[in-house]
Amino acid sequence: MSRLFLVLLATTLLATGCTSTDYDLMKTSSVGRTKFKDNDPQDFGKDHPGRHEIHGIDLSKWNGSDIDWPTVKKSGVSFVFIKATEGKDRIDPIFEKNWRSAAAVGIPYAPYHFYYFCSSPDEQADWFIANVPKASMQLPPVLDVEWNHASKTCKTRPDPETVRASMKRFMDRLEAYYGKRPIIYTSVDFHKDNLVGAFNNYHFWVRSVAAHPEKIYPERRWVFWQYTATGVVPGLKGETDINVFAGSARSWNNWLAAVSKPSPASVASATPSSLPFPAPTPASTLAYAQADDAEIAQ
Repeated sequence: MSRLFLVLLATTLLATGCTSTDYDLMKTSSVGRTKFKDNDPQDFGKDHPGRHEIHGIDLSKWNGSDIDWPTVKKSGVSFVFIKATEGKDRIDPIFEKNWRSAAAVGIPYAPYHFYYFCSSPDEQADWFIANVPKASMQLPPVLDVEWNHASKTCKTRPDPETVRASMKRFMDRLEAYYGKRPIIYTSVDFHKDNLVGAFNNYHFWVRSVAAHPEKIYPERRWVFWQYTATGVVPGLKGETDINVFAGSARSWNNWLAAVSKPSPASVASATPSSLPFPAPTPASTLAYAQADDAEIAQ
């Protein structure tokens, strides 16, 4: 590094009042620019979330009920997954308000269920169906499966075969009732323990906050990527999860049109030839949502 450059850098820092204790400019210079501010930005390399056009959020009661939805929409949020139920007997108290508010401002929305392995899949499907109206499901429903380390009531960890069978039964019940094949949300450890090579004909939403999903979920094709829990979105108080869709705005519009059809003729039962992009197959990678977006994966 030349002496002239060091002098210029020092001059700039003095002029702006910045110091290394305020913000490590050298450390964060390689972090890709994203649509929203992140209080703890990570360096994902060249495939950072900012390369994706479609961003969205997921919400629960922990985000509070005082949400400025018009501002959220104006900020560029393109979709929202909303916690609805948990186990066989819990419902998020803000669920109805959230989905109706999202609908009112025109943000595509869908409910998610947090799965408990201490209850049967039928008990949980019955609870979900009883509390989640079809109107709250513009996008497909989401099954959230992860090891619940903090639970005081359910620390059960079934074997992988039991896990997959329970998931399949629950998702079959939802697909039969709502006419949409559920999306699977999962975390790194749960996926490694139970889901490697499984459910390749389902859409995945993966959590990966320290590295790009291709490094954490090898050979897993994903449609949604939750890349941070420390995002800042106008209209929301405090930090929130932020996600990206795998493809471009054009792919998003095609996918949204397919899954939004309110009947069993939607993407849940569509044949591969009728989909706007290739149907899920074990051999493909990101082709599902990136059929016309090869530039994203480069």
